[in-house]
Amino acid sequence: MTAPDYLKRILGARVYDVAIESPLEFAPNLSRRLNNRVLIKREDLQPVFSFKLRGAYNKMVRLPQTARDRGVIAASAGNHAQGVALAAQKLHCKATIVMPVTTPQIKVEAVRSRGAKVMLQGDSYAEAFAHAKLIEQKQKLTFVHPYDDADVIAGQGTIGMEILRQYGEPIHAIFVPVGGGGLIAGIAAYVKRLRPEIKIIGVEPNDADAMYQSLKKGRRVTLDQVGLFADGVAVKQVGAETFRLCRTLVDDIIRVDTDAMCAAIKDVFTDTRVILEAAGALSIAGIKAYTAAHAKKTRVQGQTLIAVASGANMNFDRLRFVAEEAEVGEHREAILAVTIPEKPGSFKTFCELLGPRNVTEFNYRYDDPKAAQVFVGVQVKNRDETAKLTRALRRAGLTTHDFSNNDLAKLHIRHTVGGHAPSAKNEILYRFEFPERPGALIRFLTSMNHGWNISLFHYRNHGADYGRVLVGMQVPPQDKKQFQAFLDKVGYPYCDETRNPAYRLFLG
Repeated sequence: MTAPDYLKRILGARVYDVAIESPLEFAPNLSRRLNNRVLIKREDLQPVFSFKLRGAYNKMVRLPQTARDRGVIAASAGNHAQGVALAAQKLHCKATIVMPVTTPQIKVEAVRSRGAKVMLQGDSYAEAFAHAKLIEQKQKLTFVHPYDDADVIAGQGTIGMEILRQYGEPIHAIFVPVGGGGLIAGIAAYVKRLRPEIKIIGVEPNDADAMYQSLKKGRRVTLDQVGLFADGVAVKQVGAETFRLCRTLVDDIIRVDTDAMCAAIKDVFTDTRVILEAAGALSIAGIKAYTAAHAKKTRVQGQTLIAVASGANMNFDRLRFVAEEAEVGEHREAILAVTIPEKPGSFKTFCELLGPRNVTEFNYRYDDPKAAQVFVGVQVKNRDETAKLTRALRRAGLTTHDFSNNDLAKLHIRHTVGGHAPSAKNEILYRFEFPERPGALIRFLTSMNHGWNISLFHYRNHGADYGRVLVGMQVPPQDKKQFQAFLDKVGYPYCDETRNPAYRLFLG
């Protein structure tokens, strides 16, 4: 089978019936901080606030009229769904969209408002996809794939075409968010044909890195589970065609964590006053990680770095979590656990050691007549200042732990300090990600052995599509196999935190 000629397909793509040529904007604050010229390709300004309408429309406008008369179906976590819905509205075509039940409500309502039929099915894109394929066969609809389709890839590739037209000067690298791979495959297919010296760098979340893992192993892999924070790229397996293209055209894949995405959202807001969704900010987080990694090696400075801001469909109630994590992601808050003597004057001495820095959080509860465990958050400028403060405290004879990168400490311990429970025998501690849907907790509790006592439970709604839950349970050692069976049955992402030093200091 002859491979598609993507240069020809991209040049002939039908996207501008619905899409705009999005601006390529200079980011002054980011550029100054990173010592490079940073430009942002503003796909968040599209009519559906994401690039996805390009590929969806280019696919659907090329369908035979008989196929459009029968209707189309798609599976999507949100942005592709909106693109298909808009294309269907423009082409007077019926559209059914299957979306995971965890999809942000803002995206569900946006799809419905354009006249598409929405079906909520499954906790993940994979489950929604499987259901959509069943309906496709039963109702003889045309399936519009979100990324693994030549016409969809070509539609997304028009972004690369626009970038080269809009900026004729040398470009060091273009950074692209990666989910299933359609966006980066399309951009790379065009840019590498005309300007092969430009690096194409993909960016994925640490907990949804299907393309990274696939390229590393030389074959498409299927992830057991994916994180839900960056729902726009929460894909367990990349496309066959997108993988083929990325193997030869993509220079590198960078992985970033949730804190880095939150910090990137804040960075873009500072420069544009626009709030990107988590997936939309991946490329900016990637640029920051790339320049930091090369700071002491090749010293990438004075170069032009372009970030594709892929979307801005952000749930408003998620902003609280983003704001909290942005400071940590920028390394502007140090989270420390410090042991001080339990005697008059100790707190004053401790505060003097902190200096003029702003204290963002201070947690303490009496527990031991000789020593006090203090959990403190302190505003800092960067990682180096955190390290300097930690050294100063230790030189003063205070046992100090830096928990700035400890997820358990940041997400839960800071809200539950003072919870030692000496009588909680055989206690184990686990972090879970519960889908934010009715019945998630009941399912968890009913799956448990009724002989296991819950000794700790902490949950805080962060406005995300999933709940971060900390659970302490008293499980006898002989129930180890039964407990593993329970974890497998529930199926929620989890992490064993029983040996985490933050737990041992404050809760164990």
